[in-house]
Amino acid sequence: MDQIVLMWAGFAVFVAVLLAFDLGVFSKKSHVISGREALMRCAAYSTLAMIFAAGVFHFQGSQKGLEFLTGYLIEYSLSVDNIFVIALIFTHFAVPPQYQHRVLFWGILGALVMRGVLIVAGTALIQEFHWIIYIFGAFLIFSGIKMLMSVDDEPDMENNRIVKFVRSRFRMTDGYEGQNFFVMRDGVRMMTPLFLVLILIEFTDLVFAVDSIPAVFSVTTDPFIVWTSNVFAILGLRALYFALASIIHRFHYLKYGLSLVLVVVGAKMMLVDIYKMPTALALGITAVLVGGSIVFSMLKTRGEAAPEAADGEARRWWVPGSPAKGAGGSAPASSSEAAAASSDGKGR
Repeated sequence: MDQIVLMWAGFAVFVAVLLAFDLGVFSKKSHVISGREALMRCAAYSTLAMIFAAGVFHFQGSQKGLEFLTGYLIEYSLSVDNIFVIALIFTHFAVPPQYQHRVLFWGILGALVMRGVLIVAGTALIQEFHWIIYIFGAFLIFSGIKMLMSVDDEPDMENNRIVKFVRSRFRMTDGYEGQNFFVMRDGVRMMTPLFLVLILIEFTDLVFAVDSIPAVFSVTTDPFIVWTSNVFAILGLRALYFALASIIHRFHYLKYGLSLVLVVVGAKMMLVDIYKMPTALALGITAVLVGGSIVFSMLKTRGEAAPEAADGEARRWWVPGSPAKGAGGSAPASSSEAAAASSDGKGR
């Protein structure tokens, strides 16, 4: 028991120090994250995850080590799902590049808290009711199929239920106020469009976490492995976004790979009492699906025009709370139209 408490406490301190360093050093001043800086951060977070994995292998054995690696790969892969949506949200609301890092920092901090709660709840449910794993599995298969059907959908962001709810209940400024989430106007505290973007990103992660956390439960029910694999994947999400943002138009087929990963891990959970898929096999299947879809995407999009294609690709995916635009719907708003939409007092 003492060793378990020490592991949890030590990891919590490590994450707190890492976030404090990020907030106090990297995020001290608003600036545009360059591709080179983003890649360096991706490499740093991935290296930390691999060092941690080596520690798990050494102290807890090869089985736990494989579980961590598989859980981390699944979570990191599904995090790309978030990146597609984040890109869509930032594009629609014309969020200035120098403020995007601040939104993502607080968004990820909130995601860590929400996922911690979901992991505790999910672990308790599985330990108390084994049959709940079948529900998780069926839900993952359903989600994977739904994602496959939504690959080319364009969401109607102006009719997003979360956006409409917030705009109808809070007073908002006419535009962005630097990197502030709230400002005072004539003695009244007003929300800025930047906080609306943060709310939408937090809600999106909460919905996606309902998919990704059960996916890791298909690999292990050890809450420490589930939590740590989630944390390392989420910590690297911001850097991954800035590294991929400029080439996101080249990852269209990755969406199919991620959808199939959900279907596979869902089937693994559904068949757990009939056939227990080896962790190494699950790791290999995930790597092949994700890696194969990336390679196929790169080959199929060679020479594709970056600015127009990137903008178009960033407008196609599923955003929680947003209905899909009909075939005869209005044309996508331009960046200037999105900026105007976000700068109006009511967000329109």
